[in-house]
Amino acid sequence: MVSIEDLKKIYLLQNLSDEILERILPIVNAHQFKERDVVFEKGKKADNFFLLKRGKVLLEIEVSEMVVISLNSIKSGYSFGWSALIPGSSYASYAVCSEPCDVLSIPGDRFLELLNQDHTMGYIFMGGMAQILKNRLEKRTEQFLKVMSKHPDILKLLGS
Repeated sequence: MVSIEDLKKIYLLQNLSDEILERILPIVNAHQFKERDVVFEKGKKADNFFLLKRGKVLLEIEVSEMVVISLNSIKSGYSFGWSALIPGSSYASYAVCSEPCDVLSIPGDRFLELLNQDHTMGYIFMGGMAQILKNRLEKRTEQFLKVMSKHPDILKLLGS
């Protein structure tokens, strides 16, 4: 059973009023996953937006059979599966539990309906989402620049 208190522990939802959270509650589903369970697969239709109540989830991409790259680590209180909030999208990575996890899911289409019906809820939620995505983009840019600065061809250009 999912409670309002569970939803308040999620970063994106913590600034929403109890009244708004009451409207979200009926569409939230609870799931338990074991270590190495796959929450969703890359390329599959993005139906659900996920909130991590407990545990740690890795967002991964399989470059080859031998190489898997971890794009991000989602910790308790954060969300993943953003593609579900863009109609017609597919998941861009795998979501794999790195430890036992309690995960909440919200059908993307139903959640978008709520956000469209209540513009205050939509504004607060999208503001939080923009901040998280900004942080992730900055982190990825930093990682990319670090890797590029060590690339042999770049080092030659820099005379190092």
